[in-house]
Amino acid sequence: MEPHEYAHHDATGLRGLIVKGEVTAAEAQDAARRALEKVNPQLNGLTGPPFPQPLAHDGDGPLGGVPFLIKDSGPVAEGVPFHAGSRAIEGVVAPGDTDLMRRFRAAGLATLGVTTMPEMGISFATESARYGVTRNPWDLERGPGGSSGGAATLVAAGAVPVAHGGDGAGSLRVPASACGLVGLKPSRGRVPYGPGAGEHGFGMVYEFALTRSVRDAALLLDLVQGAGVGDKYTAPPPLRPYASEPAADPGALRIAVTTRAWSGVPVDAEVAAVVGRVARLLEEMGHHVVEASPDVSGEAIVAAARTQLVDVAAPFLLFGPPETPSRMEAVSRTVVEEVRGRSALDLVVGFGVQNELSRAVGAFFTGHDLLVTPTLALPPQPHGTFRYDDSEQTATGWLEGLFTFGPFTMLFNATGQPAMSLPLGQTADGLPVGVQFVAPYGRDDLLFRMAARLEEALPWAHRVPPVHAAT
Repeated sequence: MEPHEYAHHDATGLRGLIVKGEVTAAEAQDAARRALEKVNPQLNGLTGPPFPQPLAHDGDGPLGGVPFLIKDSGPVAEGVPFHAGSRAIEGVVAPGDTDLMRRFRAAGLATLGVTTMPEMGISFATESARYGVTRNPWDLERGPGGSSGGAATLVAAGAVPVAHGGDGAGSLRVPASACGLVGLKPSRGRVPYGPGAGEHGFGMVYEFALTRSVRDAALLLDLVQGAGVGDKYTAPPPLRPYASEPAADPGALRIAVTTRAWSGVPVDAEVAAVVGRVARLLEEMGHHVVEASPDVSGEAIVAAARTQLVDVAAPFLLFGPPETPSRMEAVSRTVVEEVRGRSALDLVVGFGVQNELSRAVGAFFTGHDLLVTPTLALPPQPHGTFRYDDSEQTATGWLEGLFTFGPFTMLFNATGQPAMSLPLGQTADGLPVGVQFVAPYGRDDLLFRMAARLEEALPWAHRVPPVHAAT
């Protein structure tokens, strides 16, 4: 199998070829390695060379042999060193698999390497002092988003059909939008986070993956969903396999649409126009579409994100040597120092804000089945737009700057609803534009039903970025 043949298959299609005997798993993985060799020098999406052999996996699993990558946000996989994008971490070797990694292995995914991320994962630009700039295959002068930017750029460039990522404020949906992919943040408790931790980011960080097709996201969620033993959060179990949902009729839904950011920051006209076209299409499909939005404030969303930073910074304070902050980038140092000065009462106030947001959004979904927004307020931005190593940044100022670019995603990290970015448009100069769909808590199934209808009506599989394994 040649890279130009391999690169056009999604995970489901590639597994189908393996099952039919048209290609072996080893041949698919060899094609993936050659694809990585072709595109990664331009994109810088890997933290280092691919593994000499894929990590152990069940070759007979539903996705047996399909090439896969994991994010540097670990420790995730036993024996693999992780750095969280930071020069301050020499390499924390995972003593064992997370529950999610065990499920990736059981699904059959063949992990070939580790993808880049910004330091501490608190940026929408995948640019770090440790790894350098990760580039967008649609335009090498622009970023792929973050923090799962390395995963996104390599999936978009056809190097792997699916890659692991995490979402703490939009870190799956943001790069999905910037790179033209499907990015799902599942409902809180849908995907396990343990066993080493009960939660991350006080329940505001979610793990899953980036894919090129809706059916891959649905199948993979089937294979990894469900609470782990002793998990703090558990989502309602699905009524049937998610893989069956793309074929299901969503029915006539009550759909709210907004292009107005809760913080009041401006939204690019081309981005808003894409959302407007999608809204008109949904109306033509027979849905009841209205302009409406949850009653929340941008200040509250930033406050919830600041609370999450306490948990992000805690490991560096608890387990790092005293000199750790001096080796970190400027915003990381600022965050660590600000967290050092916060009290338990500050956290209680933050949890109160999170509760207020959750109540407001929960109430909104008693009258609406879906909410549609832009994923990002702007198209992918040039490198250097976000100045992570700027010592003049404060934690709050940094978050406010991030949410000028991505004001629509963090709210649902705080409140727990499932949210998905779909690549439903492009700018005049060919950059991807993602549209975010949010469903009531536990209704991940509804997202797949609607996403499949839109994938049929506004297909994206034919779009190939200039940097791609098939070109």
